[in-house]
Amino acid sequence: MADVAVKKNGVVVKQFSVLLQNRVGSLGSILALVRNVGEDVIGFSMQDAKDATIVRMIVTDPEVVGQLFLEKGIPHTTCNMVVVALRESCTGVERCLAILKEADTNVDFAYSMLIHPEDLTLVAFHLDDHFFGAEVLRNAGIRVMYQEDLSR
Repeated sequence: MADVAVKKNGVVVKQFSVLLQNRVGSLGSILALVRNVGEDVIGFSMQDAKDATIVRMIVTDPEVVGQLFLEKGIPHTTCNMVVVALRESCTGVERCLAILKEADTNVDFAYSMLIHPEDLTLVAFHLDDHFFGAEVLRNAGIRVMYQEDLSR
């Protein structure tokens, strides 16, 4: 049974990874910078160390934010993410993980995102094989989100 309508294609969701100094206000500054160009950070995670923090973020328009980071000289990398929309968060995530395990697809890391306007729980997965994992999830009736689904 599908959680929500399953769409077959679209623009792959990109995640930015930015290395910030581990200082008071660093995260707020990068979020404000994105907001000042009219875009939103709709999902993020932080992995900190003593001196630096890696901020992973998904934004409403990666082209605009990528250009902003280039213009401001902010070093960053991007990668493809599989974002799923779920009606039931806990059981939905467990189901996704079971589907991916059955398909022998590894989850490198994952994080929840801000709530979608349709009150769906969004979860971002970085998989060892993005395209295969997205197809496996779609075939199981899980709604895989595309960039145009996340842009507001």
